[in-house]
Amino acid sequence: MNDRTLPLHGAPNPSSLQEGTSPGSFALRPQIGGALTFSSPDTPGMPPPSEKTAWDFMPADWKQVEGRWIAPEGFEAITQLEHARLGRITPEMRRIAEREPHLDAAAVRDEVAAGRLIIPANRVHLGYQLDPTCIGRAGRTKVNANMGASPISSGTDAEIEKLRWAERWGADTVMDLSTGGDLDACRDAIIRASRVPIGTVPIYSMILDRKIEELSPEIILAELESQARQGVDYFTIHAGVLRDHIPLAAKRLIGIVSRGGSLLAKWMIHHGLENPMYTLFDEICAVMRRYDVSFSLGDGLRPGGLADATDEAQLAELRTLAELTERAWRNGCQVMVEGPGHVPFDQIEYNMKLQRSLCHGAPFYVLGPIVTDVFPGYDHITSSIGATAAAYHGAAMLCYVTPKEHVGLPKKEDVKQGCVAYKIAAHAADVALGIPGTRDWDDSLTKARAALNWERHFELAFDGDTARALHDEDLDVDTDFCAMCGHDWCSVRISKEILELSSGKAEGFARGSVKRSEPLTPTQQQILEARGNLSTEEVHRLASKTRFAVGAHETKGICHSDARGADDAQRIQEQHLVQISTDPLPKSKAESRPLEG
Repeated sequence: MNDRTLPLHGAPNPSSLQEGTSPGSFALRPQIGGALTFSSPDTPGMPPPSEKTAWDFMPADWKQVEGRWIAPEGFEAITQLEHARLGRITPEMRRIAEREPHLDAAAVRDEVAAGRLIIPANRVHLGYQLDPTCIGRAGRTKVNANMGASPISSGTDAEIEKLRWAERWGADTVMDLSTGGDLDACRDAIIRASRVPIGTVPIYSMILDRKIEELSPEIILAELESQARQGVDYFTIHAGVLRDHIPLAAKRLIGIVSRGGSLLAKWMIHHGLENPMYTLFDEICAVMRRYDVSFSLGDGLRPGGLADATDEAQLAELRTLAELTERAWRNGCQVMVEGPGHVPFDQIEYNMKLQRSLCHGAPFYVLGPIVTDVFPGYDHITSSIGATAAAYHGAAMLCYVTPKEHVGLPKKEDVKQGCVAYKIAAHAADVALGIPGTRDWDDSLTKARAALNWERHFELAFDGDTARALHDEDLDVDTDFCAMCGHDWCSVRISKEILELSSGKAEGFARGSVKRSEPLTPTQQQILEARGNLSTEEVHRLASKTRFAVGAHETKGICHSDARGADDAQRIQEQHLVQISTDPLPKSKAESRPLEG
Protein backbone atom coordinates (compact mmCIF):
# COMPACT_ATOMS: atom_id res chain seq x y z
CA MET A 1 0.00 0.00 0.00
CA ASN A 2 1.29 3.46 -0.88
CA ASP A 3 1.77 5.72 2.15
CA ARG A 4 -0.30 8.43 0.49
CA THR A 5 -3.39 6.24 0.75
CA LEU A 6 -3.23 6.10 4.56
CA PRO A 7 -5.28 8.70 6.48
CA LEU A 8 -2.37 9.97 8.56
CA HIS A 9 -2.81 13.38 10.20
CA GLY A 10 0.46 13.82 12.08
CA ALA A 11 -0.36 12.12 15.38
CA PRO A 12 2.66 10.61 17.17
CA ASN A 13 3.29 6.92 16.92
CA PRO A 14 2.00 5.50 20.24
CA SER A 15 5.05 3.22 20.30
CA SER A 16 8.08 5.01 21.75
CA LEU A 17 10.44 2.93 19.60
CA GLN A 18 8.03 2.74 16.63
CA GLU A 19 8.25 -1.02 16.77
CA GLY A 20 6.48 -3.32 14.38
CA THR A 21 5.14 -2.39 10.97
CA SER A 22 2.07 -0.31 11.85
CA PRO A 23 2.09 3.26 10.50
CA GLY A 24 0.88 4.51 13.89
CA SER A 25 -2.14 6.60 14.86
CA PHE A 26 -4.68 8.03 12.42
CA ALA A 27 -5.64 10.75 14.93
CA LEU A 28 -4.84 14.44 14.54
CA ARG A 29 -1.47 15.96 15.39
CA PRO A 30 -1.82 17.03 19.06
CA GLN A 31 -1.83 20.70 19.94
CA ILE A 32 -0.83 20.76 23.60
CA GLY A 33 -1.61 24.30 24.64
CA GLY A 34 -4.21 24.63 21.87
CA ALA A 35 -7.87 23.78 21.39
CA LEU A 36 -7.10 20.29 20.05
CA THR A 37 -4.86 18.32 22.37
CA PHE A 38 -5.26 14.63 21.52
CA SER A 39 -8.15 14.52 19.09
CA SER A 40 -9.86 12.39 16.47
CA PRO A 41 -10.43 13.74 12.95
CA ASP A 42 -13.90 15.25 12.60
CA THR A 43 -16.58 13.47 10.66
CA PRO A 44 -18.18 16.07 8.34
CA GLY A 45 -20.74 18.19 10.15
CA MET A 46 -19.20 17.99 13.62
CA PRO A 47 -19.21 21.18 15.76
CA PRO A 48 -15.81 22.91 15.66
CA PRO A 49 -13.81 23.39 18.86
CA SER A 50 -14.42 26.58 20.79
CA GLU A 51 -11.95 29.43 20.32
CA LYS A 52 -12.41 30.39 23.99
CA THR A 53 -10.80 28.97 27.14
CA ALA A 54 -10.92 29.66 30.86
CA TRP A 55 -8.70 32.69 30.16
CA ASP A 56 -11.76 34.34 28.60
CA PHE A 57 -13.71 34.02 31.87
CA MET A 58 -11.54 35.70 34.47
CA PRO A 59 -12.75 37.15 37.79
CA ALA A 60 -13.99 40.73 37.43
CA ASP A 61 -11.35 42.13 39.80
CA TRP A 62 -8.35 40.69 37.92
CA LYS A 63 -6.59 43.02 35.51
CA GLN A 64 -4.61 42.29 32.37
CA VAL A 65 -1.35 44.24 32.14
CA GLU A 66 0.96 43.84 29.15
CA GLY A 67 -0.50 40.43 28.35
CA ARG A 68 -0.30 39.12 31.94
CA TRP A 69 -3.18 38.76 34.37
CA ILE A 70 -2.70 40.42 37.75
CA ALA A 71 -4.74 39.40 40.79
CA PRO A 72 -6.07 42.10 43.13
CA GLU A 73 -3.89 43.20 46.03
CA GLY A 74 -4.02 40.78 48.95
CA PHE A 75 -5.31 37.91 46.80
CA GLU A 76 -4.35 34.41 47.98
CA ALA A 77 -4.39 31.69 45.36
CA ILE A 78 -6.12 28.55 46.63
CA THR A 79 -7.20 26.44 43.68
CA GLN A 80 -4.97 24.79 41.11
CA LEU A 81 -6.67 27.01 38.52
CA GLU A 82 -5.71 30.18 40.39
CA HIS A 83 -2.11 29.08 40.81
CA ALA A 84 -1.93 28.27 37.09
CA ARG A 85 -3.37 31.67 36.18
CA LEU A 86 -0.54 33.27 38.15
CA GLY A 87 2.03 31.17 36.28
CA ARG A 88 2.88 28.98 39.27
CA ILE A 89 3.72 25.29 39.06
CA THR A 90 2.38 23.52 42.14
CA PRO A 91 3.73 20.27 43.64
CA GLU A 92 0.58 18.59 42.34
CA MET A 93 1.36 19.74 38.79
CA ARG A 94 4.87 18.33 39.10
CA ARG A 95 3.43 15.02 40.27
CA ILE A 96 1.07 14.96 37.27
CA ALA A 97 4.04 15.44 34.95
CA GLU A 98 5.71 12.41 36.57
CA ARG A 99 2.59 10.32 36.01
CA GLU A 100 2.01 11.63 32.46
CA PRO A 101 5.51 11.40 30.96
CA HIS A 102 4.45 12.97 27.65
CA LEU A 103 3.70 16.23 29.53
CA ASP A 104 6.08 18.47 31.43
CA ALA A 105 5.03 20.48 34.47
CA ALA A 106 4.72 23.72 32.48
CA ALA A 107 2.36 22.04 30.00
CA VAL A 108 0.25 20.74 32.90
CA ARG A 109 0.08 24.26 34.35
CA ASP A 110 -0.92 25.76 31.00
CA GLU A 111 -3.67 23.18 30.42
CA VAL A 112 -5.05 23.81 33.92
CA ALA A 113 -5.00 27.57 33.28
CA ALA A 114 -6.92 27.06 30.02
CA GLY A 115 -9.56 25.01 31.84
CA ARG A 116 -8.91 21.94 29.67
CA LEU A 117 -7.40 19.95 32.52
CA ILE A 118 -8.28 19.68 36.21
CA ILE A 119 -6.42 18.29 39.20
CA PRO A 120 -9.12 17.19 41.69
CA ALA A 121 -7.19 17.46 44.93
CA ASN A 122 -8.97 18.86 47.98
CA ARG A 123 -6.42 20.52 50.27
CA VAL A 124 -7.65 18.35 53.14
CA HIS A 125 -7.31 15.11 51.18
CA LEU A 126 -3.77 16.08 50.21
CA GLY A 127 -2.96 15.77 53.91
CA TYR A 128 -3.89 12.07 53.86
CA GLN A 129 -2.85 9.56 51.19
CA LEU A 130 -4.00 11.23 47.96
CA ASP A 131 -1.72 10.78 44.95
CA PRO A 132 -2.82 13.58 42.59
CA THR A 133 -4.06 12.76 39.11
CA CYS A 134 -5.34 14.87 36.25
CA ILE A 135 -8.46 14.75 34.13
CA GLY A 136 -8.29 16.32 30.68
CA ARG A 137 -7.77 15.32 27.07
CA ALA A 138 -4.10 16.32 27.18
CA GLY A 139 -3.56 13.42 29.59
CA ARG A 140 -4.37 9.75 29.41
CA THR A 141 -8.00 8.71 29.68
CA LYS A 142 -9.07 8.21 33.29
CA VAL A 143 -11.56 5.71 34.72
CA ASN A 144 -13.91 6.31 37.63
CA ALA A 145 -15.42 3.54 39.74
CA ASN A 146 -18.70 4.10 41.59
CA MET A 147 -19.36 2.53 44.97
CA GLY A 148 -21.51 3.24 47.98
CA ALA A 149 -23.74 1.71 50.60
CA SER A 150 -27.49 1.59 50.00
CA PRO A 151 -30.30 1.38 52.55
CA ILE A 152 -30.48 -2.38 51.99
CA SER A 153 -26.95 -3.40 51.11
CA SER A 154 -23.29 -2.95 52.16
CA GLY A 155 -21.67 -0.83 54.87
CA THR A 156 -18.47 1.08 55.68
CA ASP A 157 -16.16 -1.95 55.94
CA ALA A 158 -17.49 -3.36 52.69
CA GLU A 159 -17.06 0.00 50.95
CA ILE A 160 -13.43 0.29 52.09
CA GLU A 161 -12.83 -3.19 50.71
CA LYS A 162 -14.44 -2.12 47.41
CA LEU A 163 -12.25 1.01 47.39
CA ARG A 164 -9.08 -1.05 47.73
CA TRP A 165 -10.41 -3.43 45.08
CA ALA A 166 -11.17 -0.56 42.68
CA GLU A 167 -7.68 0.86 43.21
CA ARG A 168 -6.22 -2.60 42.61
CA TRP A 169 -7.99 -2.81 39.25
CA GLY A 170 -6.95 0.59 38.02
CA ALA A 171 -9.66 3.08 39.03
CA ASP A 172 -8.22 6.60 38.75
CA THR A 173 -10.99 8.14 40.86
CA VAL A 174 -13.81 6.74 43.00
CA MET A 175 -17.25 8.19 43.63
CA ASP A 176 -18.98 7.44 46.93
CA LEU A 177 -22.67 7.30 46.04
CA SER A 178 -23.87 6.01 49.41
CA THR A 179 -27.56 6.51 50.15
CA GLY A 180 -27.83 4.43 53.31
CA GLY A 181 -26.08 3.80 56.62
CA ASP A 182 -23.90 6.36 58.37
CA LEU A 183 -23.01 8.46 55.33
CA ASP A 184 -20.64 10.84 57.12
CA ALA A 185 -18.64 8.07 58.79
CA CYS A 186 -18.48 6.01 55.60
CA ARG A 187 -17.33 9.01 53.55
CA ASP A 188 -14.71 10.03 56.11
CA ALA A 189 -13.28 6.51 56.21
CA ILE A 190 -13.12 6.33 52.41
CA ILE A 191 -11.35 9.70 52.08
CA ARG A 192 -8.78 8.87 54.74
CA ALA A 193 -8.03 5.50 53.13
CA SER A 194 -8.07 6.58 49.49
CA ARG A 195 -5.03 7.17 47.31
CA VAL A 196 -7.24 8.37 44.45
CA PRO A 197 -9.56 11.42 44.24
CA ILE A 198 -12.99 10.91 45.80
CA GLY A 199 -16.17 12.39 44.36
CA THR A 200 -19.68 12.54 45.82
CA VAL A 201 -23.20 13.62 44.90
CA PRO A 202 -23.96 15.82 47.95
CA ILE A 203 -27.72 15.97 47.38
CA TYR A 204 -27.94 12.38 48.61
CA SER A 205 -26.82 13.45 52.06
CA MET A 206 -28.88 16.64 51.94
CA ILE A 207 -32.14 14.67 51.94
CA LEU A 208 -31.12 12.03 54.44
CA ASP A 209 -33.98 11.70 56.94
CA ARG A 210 -35.97 14.42 55.19
CA LYS A 211 -38.13 14.81 52.10
CA ILE A 212 -36.76 16.48 49.00
CA GLU A 213 -39.43 19.18 49.38
CA GLU A 214 -37.73 20.26 52.63
CA LEU A 215 -34.45 21.08 50.89
CA SER A 216 -33.40 24.70 51.58
CA PRO A 217 -30.45 26.96 50.73
CA GLU A 218 -29.16 26.60 54.29
CA ILE A 219 -29.19 22.80 54.07
CA ILE A 220 -27.45 22.84 50.68
CA LEU A 221 -24.59 25.13 51.70
CA ALA A 222 -24.10 23.49 55.10
CA GLU A 223 -23.78 20.01 53.56
CA LEU A 224 -21.36 21.21 50.91
CA GLU A 225 -19.21 22.87 53.57
CA SER A 226 -19.24 19.70 55.67
CA GLN A 227 -18.20 17.40 52.81
CA ALA A 228 -15.57 19.85 51.55
CA ARG A 229 -14.12 20.01 55.08
CA GLN A 230 -13.92 16.20 55.10
CA GLY A 231 -11.76 16.25 51.98
CA VAL A 232 -14.04 15.34 49.05
CA ASP A 233 -12.17 16.16 45.83
CA TYR A 234 -15.07 16.76 43.45
CA PHE A 235 -18.81 17.28 43.75
CA THR A 236 -21.47 16.34 41.24
CA ILE A 237 -23.77 19.36 41.29
CA HIS A 238 -26.98 19.07 39.24
CA ALA A 239 -27.30 22.80 38.61
CA GLY A 240 -28.09 22.50 34.90
CA VAL A 241 -31.64 21.13 35.24
CA LEU A 242 -33.93 24.15 34.97
CA ARG A 243 -37.70 24.52 35.30
CA ASP A 244 -38.04 25.16 31.59
CA HIS A 245 -36.30 21.87 30.83
CA ILE A 246 -38.75 19.62 32.66
CA PRO A 247 -41.52 19.73 30.00
CA LEU A 248 -38.92 18.73 27.41
CA ALA A 249 -38.62 15.33 29.13
CA ALA A 250 -42.37 14.75 29.31
CA LYS A 251 -42.57 12.41 26.31
CA ARG A 252 -39.42 10.45 27.00
CA LEU A 253 -39.80 6.70 27.20
CA ILE A 254 -37.98 6.59 30.53
CA GLY A 255 -38.19 10.13 31.92
CA ILE A 256 -35.42 11.49 34.16
CA VAL A 257 -33.06 8.69 35.17
CA SER A 258 -30.55 10.76 37.14
CA ARG A 259 -31.32 10.53 40.86
CA GLY A 260 -30.17 14.11 41.40
CA GLY A 261 -32.02 15.35 38.34
CA SER A 262 -35.29 13.66 39.27
CA LEU A 263 -35.14 14.86 42.88
CA LEU A 264 -34.55 18.46 41.85
CA ALA A 265 -37.29 18.28 39.21
CA LYS A 266 -39.68 17.19 41.94
CA TRP A 267 -38.51 20.07 44.17
CA MET A 268 -39.04 22.62 41.40
CA ILE A 269 -42.52 21.34 40.59
CA HIS A 270 -43.51 21.34 44.26
CA HIS A 271 -42.23 24.86 45.02
CA GLY A 272 -42.75 26.47 41.63
CA LEU A 273 -39.20 27.85 41.88
CA GLU A 274 -35.97 27.55 39.90
CA ASN A 275 -33.43 24.84 40.72
CA PRO A 276 -31.74 25.97 43.97
CA MET A 277 -28.40 24.57 42.79
CA TYR A 278 -28.61 27.04 39.91
CA THR A 279 -29.76 30.06 41.91
CA LEU A 280 -27.12 29.38 44.60
CA PHE A 281 -24.34 28.65 42.13
CA ASP A 282 -22.04 31.54 43.07
CA GLU A 283 -22.39 30.71 46.78
CA ILE A 284 -21.63 27.07 45.99
CA CYS A 285 -18.52 28.20 44.09
CA ALA A 286 -17.35 30.11 47.17
CA VAL A 287 -17.57 26.99 49.34
CA MET A 288 -15.80 24.80 46.80
CA ARG A 289 -13.05 27.34 46.16
CA ARG A 290 -12.09 27.45 49.85
CA TYR A 291 -11.03 23.79 49.74
CA ASP A 292 -10.29 23.47 46.01
CA VAL A 293 -13.13 21.05 45.40
CA SER A 294 -13.63 20.59 41.66
CA PHE A 295 -17.01 20.80 39.99
CA SER A 296 -18.40 17.80 38.16
CA LEU A 297 -21.42 19.49 36.61
CA GLY A 298 -24.07 16.79 36.70
CA ASP A 299 -26.08 15.68 33.68
CA GLY A 300 -29.44 15.47 35.40
CA LEU A 301 -31.26 15.07 32.09
CA ARG A 302 -29.02 12.43 30.56
CA PRO A 303 -30.91 9.90 28.43
CA GLY A 304 -31.77 6.58 30.09
CA GLY A 305 -32.46 4.75 26.83
CA LEU A 306 -31.49 4.99 23.18
CA ALA A 307 -34.94 6.34 22.34
CA ASP A 308 -34.26 9.51 24.38
CA ALA A 309 -30.67 10.18 23.32
CA THR A 310 -29.53 13.56 21.99
CA ASP A 311 -33.00 15.03 22.57
CA GLU A 312 -33.82 18.64 23.33
CA ALA A 313 -33.96 18.06 27.10
CA GLN A 314 -30.40 16.72 27.14
CA LEU A 315 -29.05 19.45 24.86
CA ALA A 316 -30.85 22.26 26.69
CA GLU A 317 -29.22 21.14 29.92
CA LEU A 318 -25.83 20.95 28.19
CA ARG A 319 -26.16 24.58 27.12
CA THR A 320 -26.83 25.51 30.74
CA LEU A 321 -23.82 23.47 31.85
CA ALA A 322 -21.72 25.52 29.41
CA GLU A 323 -22.93 28.71 31.10
CA LEU A 324 -22.13 27.25 34.52
CA THR A 325 -18.66 26.23 33.34
CA GLU A 326 -17.95 29.88 32.53
CA ARG A 327 -19.31 30.99 35.92
CA ALA A 328 -17.21 28.43 37.79
CA TRP A 329 -14.08 29.68 36.01
CA ARG A 330 -14.92 33.28 36.91
CA ASN A 331 -15.08 32.13 40.54
CA GLY A 332 -11.66 30.46 40.33
CA CYS A 333 -13.02 26.89 40.47
CA GLN A 334 -11.89 23.88 38.51
CA VAL A 335 -14.67 22.26 36.51
CA MET A 336 -15.47 19.21 34.42
CA VAL A 337 -18.79 18.39 32.77
CA GLU A 338 -20.73 15.13 32.97
CA GLY A 339 -22.16 13.51 29.86
CA PRO A 340 -24.85 11.16 28.61
CA GLY A 341 -25.40 7.53 29.56
CA HIS A 342 -27.36 5.83 26.72
CA VAL A 343 -26.37 6.93 23.20
CA PRO A 344 -26.55 5.09 19.86
CA PHE A 345 -23.05 4.47 18.55
CA ASP A 346 -23.50 6.80 15.58
CA GLN A 347 -24.31 9.76 17.85
CA ILE A 348 -21.33 9.47 20.20
CA GLU A 349 -18.88 11.63 18.25
CA TYR A 350 -21.43 14.43 17.92
CA ASN A 351 -22.17 14.39 21.66
CA MET A 352 -18.47 14.56 22.53
CA LYS A 353 -17.66 17.36 20.11
CA LEU A 354 -20.75 19.41 20.91
CA GLN A 355 -19.67 19.49 24.56
CA ARG A 356 -16.13 20.41 23.52
CA SER A 357 -17.53 23.32 21.55
CA LEU A 358 -20.11 24.62 24.03
CA CYS A 359 -17.99 24.15 27.15
CA HIS A 360 -14.75 25.51 25.65
CA GLY A 361 -12.77 22.31 26.06
CA ALA A 362 -13.58 21.69 29.74
CA PRO A 363 -12.96 17.99 30.52
CA PHE A 364 -15.88 15.73 29.64
CA TYR A 365 -16.73 12.93 32.10
CA VAL A 366 -19.12 10.39 30.60
CA LEU A 367 -21.04 7.36 31.84
CA GLY A 368 -20.45 4.76 29.17
CA PRO A 369 -22.28 5.54 26.99
CA ILE A 370 -24.32 2.36 26.73
CA VAL A 371 -24.91 1.65 23.04
CA THR A 372 -27.78 -0.85 23.29
CA ASP A 373 -30.44 -1.40 25.93
CA VAL A 374 -31.17 -5.12 25.60
CA PHE A 375 -28.24 -6.71 27.44
CA PRO A 376 -28.85 -6.20 31.18
CA GLY A 377 -26.23 -8.17 33.07
CA TYR A 378 -23.70 -7.33 30.36
CA ASP A 379 -23.80 -3.54 30.44
CA HIS A 380 -20.13 -3.37 31.37
CA ILE A 381 -19.62 -4.61 27.81
CA THR A 382 -22.31 -2.59 26.03
CA SER A 383 -21.05 0.57 27.69
CA SER A 384 -17.32 -0.05 27.26
CA ILE A 385 -17.92 -0.18 23.51
CA GLY A 386 -19.41 3.30 23.70
CA ALA A 387 -16.76 4.44 26.17
CA THR A 388 -13.94 3.60 23.75
CA ALA A 389 -15.54 5.76 21.08
CA ALA A 390 -16.31 8.52 23.58
CA ALA A 391 -12.69 8.72 24.75
CA TYR A 392 -11.36 8.67 21.19
CA HIS A 393 -13.68 11.54 20.28
CA GLY A 394 -12.91 13.70 23.30
CA ALA A 395 -14.08 12.35 26.68
CA ALA A 396 -11.39 12.74 29.35
CA MET A 397 -12.79 10.42 32.02
CA LEU A 398 -15.04 7.37 31.77
CA CYS A 399 -17.41 6.38 34.55
CA TYR A 400 -17.42 2.62 34.67
CA VAL A 401 -20.52 0.49 34.38
CA THR A 402 -20.63 -2.93 36.05
CA PRO A 403 -22.62 -6.07 35.24
CA LYS A 404 -25.03 -5.00 38.00
CA GLU A 405 -26.02 -1.77 36.20
CA HIS A 406 -29.83 -1.43 36.10
CA VAL A 407 -30.32 -4.55 38.22
CA GLY A 408 -28.59 -4.16 41.60
CA LEU A 409 -25.75 -2.84 43.78
CA PRO A 410 -22.27 -3.90 42.59
CA LYS A 411 -20.37 -6.44 44.67
CA LYS A 412 -16.61 -6.97 44.74
CA GLU A 413 -16.42 -9.05 41.56
CA ASP A 414 -18.70 -6.62 39.74
CA VAL A 415 -16.32 -3.78 40.63
CA LYS A 416 -13.46 -5.74 39.10
CA GLN A 417 -15.38 -6.51 35.92
CA GLY A 418 -16.38 -2.86 35.51
CA CYS A 419 -12.83 -1.63 36.08
CA VAL A 420 -11.33 -4.14 33.65
CA ALA A 421 -13.85 -3.32 30.92
CA TYR A 422 -13.16 0.39 31.28
CA LYS A 423 -9.39 0.09 31.49
CA ILE A 424 -9.67 -1.69 28.14
CA ALA A 425 -11.74 1.18 26.74
CA ALA A 426 -9.42 3.88 28.11
CA HIS A 427 -6.23 2.19 26.96
CA ALA A 428 -7.61 1.43 23.49
CA ALA A 429 -8.59 5.08 23.04
CA ASP A 430 -5.20 6.35 24.22
CA VAL A 431 -3.39 4.13 21.72
CA ALA A 432 -5.74 5.25 18.95
CA LEU A 433 -5.16 8.93 19.82
CA GLY A 434 -1.40 8.45 19.53
CA ILE A 435 -0.53 9.44 23.08
CA PRO A 436 3.23 8.79 23.22
CA GLY A 437 4.29 5.58 24.88
CA THR A 438 0.80 4.14 25.29
CA ARG A 439 1.47 1.18 22.98
CA ASP A 440 4.78 0.21 24.58
CA TRP A 441 2.99 -2.14 26.97
CA ASP A 442 1.16 -3.83 24.08
CA ASP A 443 4.39 -4.18 22.12
CA SER A 444 6.13 -5.86 25.04
CA LEU A 445 3.36 -8.38 25.46
CA THR A 446 3.31 -9.02 21.71
CA LYS A 447 7.03 -9.83 21.80
CA ALA A 448 6.51 -12.20 24.71
CA ARG A 449 3.62 -13.85 22.87
CA ALA A 450 5.65 -14.17 19.67
CA ALA A 451 8.46 -15.83 21.62
CA LEU A 452 5.95 -18.18 23.27
CA ASN A 453 7.35 -16.95 26.57
CA TRP A 454 4.31 -17.75 28.69
CA GLU A 455 5.76 -16.59 31.99
CA ARG A 456 6.59 -13.14 30.61
CA HIS A 457 3.26 -13.08 28.79
CA PHE A 458 1.33 -13.42 32.04
CA GLU A 459 3.61 -11.02 33.92
CA LEU A 460 2.76 -8.31 31.39
CA ALA A 461 -0.97 -9.04 31.26
CA PHE A 462 -3.31 -6.60 33.03
CA ASP A 463 -4.86 -9.56 34.84
CA GLY A 464 -2.16 -12.19 34.77
CA ASP A 465 -3.94 -14.44 37.26
CA THR A 466 -6.92 -14.91 34.99
CA ALA A 467 -4.76 -15.36 31.89
CA ARG A 468 -2.60 -18.00 33.62
CA ALA A 469 -5.61 -19.84 35.05
CA LEU A 470 -7.32 -20.01 31.65
CA HIS A 471 -4.13 -21.30 30.05
CA ASP A 472 -3.59 -24.00 32.64
CA GLU A 473 -7.23 -25.06 32.54
CA ASP A 474 -6.49 -26.72 29.19
CA LEU A 475 -2.77 -27.41 29.29
CA ASP A 476 -0.84 -27.13 32.51
CA VAL A 477 2.63 -27.10 30.97
CA ASP A 478 4.28 -24.11 29.29
CA THR A 479 4.82 -25.50 25.80
CA ASP A 480 5.74 -23.96 22.47
CA PHE A 481 2.05 -23.98 21.55
CA CYS A 482 -1.25 -23.57 23.37
CA ALA A 483 -4.41 -25.64 23.53
CA MET A 484 -6.26 -23.51 20.99
CA CYS A 485 -4.22 -24.65 17.98
CA GLY A 486 -2.04 -27.43 19.26
CA HIS A 487 1.42 -28.17 17.90
CA ASP A 488 0.95 -28.55 14.16
CA TRP A 489 -1.41 -25.64 13.76
CA CYS A 490 0.46 -23.08 15.89
CA SER A 491 1.16 -20.17 13.53
CA VAL A 492 3.18 -18.36 16.19
CA ARG A 493 5.51 -21.34 16.59
CA ILE A 494 5.82 -21.70 12.82
CA SER A 495 6.58 -17.97 12.37
CA LYS A 496 9.22 -18.20 15.08
CA GLU A 497 10.90 -21.07 13.23
CA ILE A 498 11.03 -19.19 9.91
CA LEU A 499 14.48 -17.61 9.89
CA GLU A 500 13.45 -14.85 7.51
CA LEU A 501 10.94 -13.50 10.03
CA SER A 502 11.94 -11.55 13.14
CA SER A 503 8.87 -12.81 14.99
CA GLY A 504 9.67 -14.39 18.34
CA LYS A 505 13.29 -13.32 18.27
CA ALA A 506 13.16 -10.00 20.17
CA GLU A 507 16.07 -9.48 22.53
CA GLY A 508 15.20 -10.18 26.15
CA PHE A 509 12.06 -12.18 25.38
CA ALA A 510 13.50 -15.59 24.46
CA ARG A 511 11.80 -18.40 26.33
CA GLY A 512 15.00 -20.39 26.83
CA SER A 513 14.83 -23.92 28.09
CA VAL A 514 11.48 -25.28 29.12
CA LYS A 515 10.84 -25.23 32.85
CA ARG A 516 7.98 -26.14 35.10
CA SER A 517 5.71 -23.23 35.87
CA GLU A 518 4.69 -22.45 39.42
CA PRO A 519 1.60 -24.05 40.98
CA LEU A 520 -1.63 -22.09 40.70
CA THR A 521 -1.93 -19.30 43.22
CA PRO A 522 -5.00 -19.24 45.48
CA THR A 523 -6.46 -16.52 43.25
CA GLN A 524 -5.93 -18.58 40.11
CA GLN A 525 -7.40 -21.61 41.84
CA GLN A 526 -10.52 -19.62 42.76
CA ILE A 527 -10.88 -18.49 39.14
CA LEU A 528 -10.92 -22.06 37.86
CA GLU A 529 -13.23 -23.25 40.62
CA ALA A 530 -15.69 -20.50 39.75
CA ARG A 531 -15.60 -21.44 36.06
CA GLY A 532 -16.62 -24.98 36.91
CA ASN A 533 -15.06 -26.67 33.90
CA LEU A 534 -12.68 -28.81 35.98
CA SER A 535 -13.44 -31.04 38.91
CA THR A 536 -12.27 -30.09 42.38
CA GLU A 537 -9.60 -32.78 42.14
CA GLU A 538 -8.32 -31.44 38.83
CA VAL A 539 -8.09 -27.91 40.19
CA HIS A 540 -6.25 -29.12 43.27
CA ARG A 541 -3.87 -31.07 41.06
CA LEU A 542 -3.06 -27.87 39.17
CA ALA A 543 -2.58 -26.02 42.42
CA SER A 544 -0.08 -28.60 43.63
CA LYS A 545 1.40 -29.19 40.15
CA THR A 546 1.19 -32.98 40.35
CA ARG A 547 1.26 -33.08 36.58
CA PHE A 548 2.51 -36.58 35.94
CA ALA A 549 -0.10 -37.16 33.25
CA VAL A 550 1.84 -34.94 30.88
CA GLY A 551 5.27 -35.82 32.18
CA ALA A 552 5.94 -32.44 33.78
CA HIS A 553 7.83 -34.13 36.61
CA GLU A 554 10.70 -34.44 34.18
CA THR A 555 13.08 -31.58 33.46
CA LYS A 556 10.99 -30.75 30.40
CA GLY A 557 7.36 -31.53 29.76
CA ILE A 558 7.20 -34.32 27.20
CA CYS A 559 4.63 -32.47 25.08
CA HIS A 560 7.23 -29.82 24.20
CA SER A 561 8.42 -30.26 20.63
CA ASP A 562 11.78 -28.75 21.60
CA ALA A 563 12.14 -31.53 24.20
CA ARG A 564 10.84 -34.40 22.10
CA GLY A 565 10.37 -34.94 18.42
CA ALA A 566 7.38 -33.50 16.60
CA ASP A 567 5.77 -36.94 16.38
CA ASP A 568 6.00 -37.42 20.16
CA ALA A 569 4.60 -33.96 20.79
CA GLN A 570 1.71 -34.66 18.46
CA ARG A 571 0.96 -37.98 20.19
CA ILE A 572 0.97 -36.40 23.66
CA GLN A 573 -1.29 -33.52 22.69
CA GLU A 574 -3.76 -35.93 21.11
CA GLN A 575 -3.92 -37.81 24.38
CA HIS A 576 -4.32 -34.83 26.68
CA LEU A 577 -5.95 -32.02 24.71
CA VAL A 578 -9.44 -31.79 23.26
CA GLN A 579 -9.05 -32.26 19.53
CA ILE A 580 -11.00 -30.07 17.11
CA SER A 581 -11.52 -31.45 13.64
CA THR A 582 -11.08 -29.04 10.76
CA ASP A 583 -12.42 -31.50 8.19
CA PRO A 584 -15.71 -30.50 6.52
CA LEU A 585 -18.82 -32.24 7.83
CA PRO A 586 -20.39 -34.92 5.67
CA LYS A 587 -23.23 -33.41 3.70
CA SER A 588 -25.92 -35.29 5.62
CA LYS A 589 -24.64 -34.07 9.00
CA ALA A 590 -24.12 -30.52 7.79
CA GLU A 591 -27.71 -30.38 6.57
CA SER A 592 -29.09 -31.73 9.85
CA ARG A 593 -27.22 -29.24 12.08
CA PRO A 594 -29.71 -26.65 13.42
CA LEU A 595 -29.12 -23.02 12.54
CA GLU A 596 -28.25 -20.62 15.37
CA GLY A 597 -30.75 -17.95 16.29
